[in-house]
Amino acid sequence: MSSLNDTNVFDYVNVLDKAMDASWLRNEAISNNLSNVDTPNYKRQDVDFETQLAKALRHSRYKSMDAKVADVKLNRLNPIAYKDYTGFSYRIDGNNVDPDTEGVYLAKNQVVYQGLSMSVNEEFKNLQAVMK
Repeated sequence: MSSLNDTNVFDYVNVLDKAMDASWLRNEAISNNLSNVDTPNYKRQDVDFETQLAKALRHSRYKSMDAKVADVKLNRLNPIAYKDYTGFSYRIDGNNVDPDTEGVYLAKNQVVYQGLSMSVNEEFKNLQAVMK
């Protein structure tokens, strides 16, 4: 007898969970950036998850979205934290953090996280409706 974990019922939830983790990491990176706004030679940090997800979904090019999500290898779908050396610094101390820009990134990331959270909730509501 198979369990729910052996089916593809949680495929979307698992991918959304990975995206939420990445969004959480991005929030921490932005918070670090804002905390170090006055640190000389500090380079802003960011997290790249979207590129990793796009690669994972592109791997199954001619399939439906359900099939693409089912084919995602979760152990390979990880966010990548990096330092942004490309960001131009107008400051003499070499710090490239702009607090106004970081505030915009923070607000955007919070909206993304809320959207992901709502999507996970909807997936569970769909599962509840099917089980009734």
